[in-house]
Amino acid sequence: MNAPIKSESPIAVRAIRKAFGELVVLDGITFELVSGQVTCVLGRSGTGKSVLLRLLIGLEKPDAGSIQVAGQDLLSASLAELNEARKKVGFLFQQSALYDSMTIGENVAFPLRRHSKLSESERGERVHQLLASVEMDRDLDKMPSDLSGGMRKRVGLARALALEPKIVMFDEPTAGLDPITAAEIAKLIVGLRERHITSIVVTHDIHTARTIADRLIVLDGGKSLFDGSFAELKDSKHPFIMQFMKDAA
Repeated sequence: MNAPIKSESPIAVRAIRKAFGELVVLDGITFELVSGQVTCVLGRSGTGKSVLLRLLIGLEKPDAGSIQVAGQDLLSASLAELNEARKKVGFLFQQSALYDSMTIGENVAFPLRRHSKLSESERGERVHQLLASVEMDRDLDKMPSDLSGGMRKRVGLARALALEPKIVMFDEPTAGLDPITAAEIAKLIVGLRERHITSIVVTHDIHTARTIADRLIVLDGGKSLFDGSFAELKDSKHPFIMQFMKDAA
C-alpha cells in the first residue's frame, strides 16, 4: 500500500488497484475532487464505476493504493473512524434502497434517528424540510411501493442529505428514468453545488453528464482515459472516447 494521502480534497484517490481473481477492474486510478464541484465518472457497464464507489465508502478495500474521504484515510481507519467518515457522506443507490416497510417520512428520518440528537419534533421538522427540498413533502405518509422510480430517487436523495453531508455519491441516478424525470433529478444534483456539496456521479448517461458535470472522468479497461471538461471530452481524439460519444449520441 502507498503512504496515506494528506490532502484538503473532499476525496483523494492515488494509484488504486482492484482485482477479482484474474479480472483487474481498476488499475492505477488517481484523482482528487474539488470541493463543491460535480464530477461524473463515465464508462461502459462493467468498467469498475460501481466498484469505485464501493471503495470510496469503504465497502471494499483496494489491493493497492490510497483513498482519503472527508479527511479520513480509509485504509488505516478503525471501524469507528470509518463510520464517522461515512456520516459525512450521503449516498444515493441506483435502486434508491428505501425500506419497503417504512413510510417515506420514516425512511428519511432513519439516519436522523440513529445518528442525531434531535428531538422528535425537531426530527419531524427536518424530515419535512428535506422532503420539501425534493418536492416530496406532500407524500410523507406514502409507502415506497406507491411511488414511481423518479419519486423514489427524490426520496433517496432527501435521505442522503439528512445528516448534512459535505459529499454525496450517486450510482446511476438517472438509470431507468424517462427523459423528463431524468432532467428533474439532474437539476437536483446541480442544485447541490449551490450548497457547496461535492458530488461524484457514476453514470453511463452522457446526456446527464453534460448537464451536471464540472468535470468528467472516463474509465475503460481499468484505466482512466480522460479527466477534464465536457468541451475537452468532445474534442478528444482517443478512439474509445470517440466511439463512446458516438454510441451515446
